[in-house]
Amino acid sequence: MHTSKPTDSSAGKSSRRGTIASMPAPLRYFPSLVVVLTLAAVAISAHVACAAPIAILFVGNSYTFGRLDPVLSYNAANVHDLTAAFNAVSSAGSNPWEPHPWGGVPGIFKKFTDEAGLSYDVSISARNAASLRGQFLNTANAAWDLRGNVASRTWDAVVLQEQSDAALPPNKGKNANLATFNAYADKFEKFIHNGAAETYTETALFGGLAACMATGLSAGSCNLARSIPKNLHASPATKVYLTETWARPDMVFPHLITTPDTTTSDGRPIVDTSSAGGSATLYYPTLAAMTQDLHTAFYAKASTNPNFAGVIPVGDAFQRALDQNLVKTSGFYDASGIYTTPQAGDPINLWWDDYLHASKYGSYLDALVQFGTITGLDPQSLGSSEIAGSDLGISSSDALMLQRVAAAQLGFAVVPEPGTLALMLAGLALIGRVSRGQRQ
Repeated sequence: MHTSKPTDSSAGKSSRRGTIASMPAPLRYFPSLVVVLTLAAVAISAHVACAAPIAILFVGNSYTFGRLDPVLSYNAANVHDLTAAFNAVSSAGSNPWEPHPWGGVPGIFKKFTDEAGLSYDVSISARNAASLRGQFLNTANAAWDLRGNVASRTWDAVVLQEQSDAALPPNKGKNANLATFNAYADKFEKFIHNGAAETYTETALFGGLAACMATGLSAGSCNLARSIPKNLHASPATKVYLTETWARPDMVFPHLITTPDTTTSDGRPIVDTSSAGGSATLYYPTLAAMTQDLHTAFYAKASTNPNFAGVIPVGDAFQRALDQNLVKTSGFYDASGIYTTPQAGDPINLWWDDYLHASKYGSYLDALVQFGTITGLDPQSLGSSEIAGSDLGISSSDALMLQRVAAAQLGFAVVPEPGTLALMLAGLALIGRVSRGQRQ
């Protein structure tokens, strides 16, 4: 006959005492608090798991989709490319070396949020060389309803990326058009938050025909009635951000004009030997001077329209890395004016070979600043084992450095480099030994 062994209640008590004794002191004396905290943690986890993902849309251009691999297609399977279907209908004006679907900076951002345990539903609506005006008025291609993408659902957040140099003052860039940037940033903000249907002329928008034509438009365009349908998914709760663009070496340093090489898979630059070639027009004496104008433009817009959630200071982060000599700061072109490619031993370069678009390092820094601004989390929390950087071929030391730059730009306390931290700890230990020796 089977008989069960008597329960050793003292052993059970001893086991429980051992468990409690191993707890941190504050919890050891309040075991019931452990239960409360555990239940709270489970409840929070369940809430996060069940909560609807945060729907975010990135509106922009090649700066947004990254221009070329490895950024262009990065994490595309987890990003809704809202322009892929348009491109399938009509690729007129698109570049063959920028195939859909796109992941880009939004793809890197999505990976960061996944790593941080956040739930984001990420979409991108972008087109090469698109300005905010072009997006709002759908000027690029009749098949590309970019404004319609913005109105396709209610968003928790929308990030607006202006054309690279469009927010600059007059005559400070080929596409410099500060008045148009200001007007269409506001148009998009109102469309996203209020969404009322409207009909307007740009003559009225800019305050008169002369002011309108000063933006480069013809009288016919200025007086054309623009009919904008109602945004049925507008919401005053949507957070709308402006991404500050970065300074461009091709607008600062002497060089020969380049053109994309259409025989290559990525349209990399070659010197333009046609009548359109020659020495490039320069607009700024330094990258810092260009960054300052960009900073002023974006922050002035956000300050005059409090309905913006804020500015995402990507351009300032680029400049911070330059100022601290953490990245390549010069030598972008050789003595003959031809761009230089990365060489062994060079510092990392935030720009690609055209010195207009970001390199994978620049796009990674861009995404870090986006992540920190939008989520409120310290980019350094991603750490040395961060996955996107590794996927893009960025070393852990470079990823950590760029995380520190982004964190500093956003006002987080910067964690010292491992080597620096080790030296600091060794120094503190030495001071402690000296101090104890003096006391003895």
